[in-house]
Amino acid sequence: MPEKQLPFTHKQLSAILEKYPTPFHLYDEKAIRKNARAFAKAFSWNRGFKEFFAVKACPNPYIMKILHTEGFGADCSSMAELLLAQKTGITGEEIMFSSNDTPAAEFVQARKLKATINLDDITHIDFLEKHAGLPDLICCRYNPGPLKKGNVIIGHPEEAKYGFTREQLFEGYRICRDKGIRRFGIHTMVASNELDPDYFVETAEILFHLIVELSHALNIRFEFANLSGGFGIPYRPEQKAIDLKAMTRGIREKYEKIITAGGLAPLKIFTESGRFITGPHGYLVSKVLHIKDTYKKFAGLDASMAHLMRPALYGAYHHITVVGKESRPHDVMYDVTGSLCENNDKFAIDRMLPRLAPGDTVVIHDAGAHGHSMGFNYNGKLRSAELLLREDGSVVQIRRAETVKDYFVTLDFKGLKKFEG
Repeated sequence: MPEKQLPFTHKQLSAILEKYPTPFHLYDEKAIRKNARAFAKAFSWNRGFKEFFAVKACPNPYIMKILHTEGFGADCSSMAELLLAQKTGITGEEIMFSSNDTPAAEFVQARKLKATINLDDITHIDFLEKHAGLPDLICCRYNPGPLKKGNVIIGHPEEAKYGFTREQLFEGYRICRDKGIRRFGIHTMVASNELDPDYFVETAEILFHLIVELSHALNIRFEFANLSGGFGIPYRPEQKAIDLKAMTRGIREKYEKIITAGGLAPLKIFTESGRFITGPHGYLVSKVLHIKDTYKKFAGLDASMAHLMRPALYGAYHHITVVGKESRPHDVMYDVTGSLCENNDKFAIDRMLPRLAPGDTVVIHDAGAHGHSMGFNYNGKLRSAELLLREDGSVVQIRRAETVKDYFVTLDFKGLKKFEG
């Protein structure tokens, strides 16, 4: 079976394990930087291009700081993410605030940080004006409905909770124009973890044509088109990575044919990728606790879906390397599980692996996005540490593991003594 490569040697991992107990998430700085540069280079034809890293994918200030030094901004969708960007040194129009069902306080904070606000609904124009005031620059999120096919993760656009309809966009931008706003952007996102480059070219074409229509109908000018994210990664060893050059070449051709020819250039291209940037370069490191042999063989780990819930949530595939046994036959079938009181707490089902034993170290690949960030505390499970493998080969802890004290910190045990049940 094809085997994915690890960014560390067995010797390096042994040294890490001596200092840090499993489970933990480990990120590869060198690979993240290399990937970030390749992504930016692919769009370098567009003057003003900017990637706003999707903070939700990996909300750690060290990762955000690395990407900020590579010229990336931050795509935020909550109060905590806005504050995280601020504490990392990312403010102003380097923040894209794309949220939905947004509380007033979050709009207030976004305005305070002078972030670009991307509205999700036409009613949010009045809501924003009432609670935080209208900014000089506004962006609206377009939902193309049946014009665009979605995929399994994000669903069909017409069933999604996100965005304006086409008719609402014309009305929304007219309202904003009449209220004195003069700077405009537009946004759409209709897929998640998509590997077909043509999908994004088609999306760009739809958005570019819409910009032309809106510009002429309303006599407004757009500064940017935010193509958002959704760029996929090859979770399975046999899958091929998305062809960035083909994708950006196709987008450029549509840009020149529609935007430049239509007299609407320059138009900045923005993206909000998260998974593509950090996903392949993060790993969940765990150990086998028990081997159970009943109707099936089960390999129980010291990690659970509290540390990586994508397999349980989507049935997603994550490759597993058994450290030190890579070259042995993958001739035993296991369900690889955690210890939660949920039967879907499984990292893999019917996975062929080398024969496992308690104490074996396993590395779960492609956990650098939507891994630690989707963690939770069901069954009183504690979130793991996050480690960073630096470019010089050293390892630093960038988030400590939770403790039982952390789990209890919001509970009032003093009040419990006076409580009469």
